[in-house]
Amino acid sequence: MANRDKAPSNPLVLIANDQEWSARSLESILGPNGFSVVRAYTGQQALERARTAQPDLIILDAQMPDIHGFEVCRMLRNDPRFSATTPIVITTSGPSGRTQRLEAYRAGAWEFLGQPLDGEALLLKLGTFLQCKREVDALREESLLDPGTGLYNMRGLSHRAQEIGADAFRRRDPLACVVFSPEPEGSGPGESSDEEVQRIAEQVGQLFKRTGRSSDAIGRLGHAEFAVIAPATSNEGALRLIQRLGGSIEASPIPVRGGERTLRVRAGYCAVPDFAESPVDAVELLLRATTALRDLKRDGEVEQVRAFDQAPLTYPT
Repeated sequence: MANRDKAPSNPLVLIANDQEWSARSLESILGPNGFSVVRAYTGQQALERARTAQPDLIILDAQMPDIHGFEVCRMLRNDPRFSATTPIVITTSGPSGRTQRLEAYRAGAWEFLGQPLDGEALLLKLGTFLQCKREVDALREESLLDPGTGLYNMRGLSHRAQEIGADAFRRRDPLACVVFSPEPEGSGPGESSDEEVQRIAEQVGQLFKRTGRSSDAIGRLGHAEFAVIAPATSNEGALRLIQRLGGSIEASPIPVRGGERTLRVRAGYCAVPDFAESPVDAVELLLRATTALRDLKRDGEVEQVRAFDQAPLTYPT
């Protein structure tokens, strides 16, 4: 959970500018005022470093040597790997009238500034932008996470499904969604106390965090259901994921009051080989995996894994 009272001491600023004198001028303003700086010299470098470094702010020159700054800004705003809350300031040594300003705002810039820059005014603006970003990020994180486990909640999973799906579409990658139901061995639905269910959920959440891939989005759908959105994962990959994560949970007894409980894991999944060709979006894949699991659970105790295409075409309520 984010702590809104603890701001990072050194905000990271990406300066994208191939003019050395201009970039150094910015560094001379930012460095003494507590900012860390990373540099990019082309539009393509700016795109790559924005995605990898995840800066707190970007100051982007309009006259980049390969890609115009407005287009770089537009590309970043359309990229799910780049935070939509990151302020982008575009600067220019060229025309800076109303037409250029409006175009910069349409591209997604928070501010458009002509040179020479007013250093004091720039610092005040950046301070305001940073405060806004931190507040929005904190609220966003708090509203997308399950407080009991620290995993995504349903809203968070839906948000991440859209981001991961957009990337899979561009790459024409496979995509899989798996929903797990870890339940105490030998107990039926509703037989565990609320305290025990929560304790199990917390422990299972920790297991998912330790054993899940960093590229996966993992969340809690309900008291005893957990979902994994797995990019670049085929049907066969989904089965391996179920075996790996499910096996880890079943091999790890959960300490509860009065002893330990061994869990039995059941799972439903839905996978597509090329998401660009998929007739449904990533959120629908998640719903289909949930449907497969709940149909499996209704049908009895023998089967542990079911694909959506083995389940009736019904949806969870």
